[in-house]
Amino acid sequence: MTEYPAVRDPNRCPTHPGAVLEDIFPDISMTKSELAKHLGISRQHLHDIMTGKKPVTRQVAGALGHFFGNGAGIWLRMQAECDAWHADRDPALKKAPKLADFSGYRLGA
Repeated sequence: MTEYPAVRDPNRCPTHPGAVLEDIFPDISMTKSELAKHLGISRQHLHDIMTGKKPVTRQVAGALGHFFGNGAGIWLRMQAECDAWHADRDPALKKAPKLADFSGYRLGA
């Protein structure tokens, strides 16, 4: 069997965990209100996660991991990848100073 490594275009944001949840939701035999109740969040909060408007917090990741049986880590890693991609492209950070801008300063000195 030939393996093909997944390669994501670095200019494309990693998939938000809410989008994954949106994709797998049709296979769940319950309403969004029922899922939200099982996760201990409001239906609106679930909707905001699924549309990428809110992040998956550690509490929600724990609830998702418990509910699906895959652990919190997968949900937290997806959220972290998405957050890091946005942080690296934050225009405000382009103006922030870098250690290299200060002569005489270096790590490990």
